[in-house]
Amino acid sequence: MLLEAISSAILGLALAWGAYHRLSHRFPRRALVLATGVAGALFGAFVMNTALDAGNLLTMLLGAAIVSTASLSLLLRPAGRLRHSATA
Repeated sequence: MLLEAISSAILGLALAWGAYHRLSHRFPRRALVLATGVAGALFGAFVMNTALDAGNLLTMLLGAAIVSTASLSLLLRPAGRLRHSATA
């Protein structure tokens, strides 16, 4: 259980670091992005462990990656300015 938690936390940290490194201009502060990646990965591993009740490390890491990526996508800001039409 401890190995699964550490593995999913490292996976979330790696995903968050990679996303921030690639798209730093579209994310808020780095500490928030890294914390969100780790928290999302731990929550994803917990959900997969609860839902499937399996000790398979690969499925737990898959769930951790999915939830971590979804959590990080919520932090993204738009790339350009939003244009609103001026219809009155």
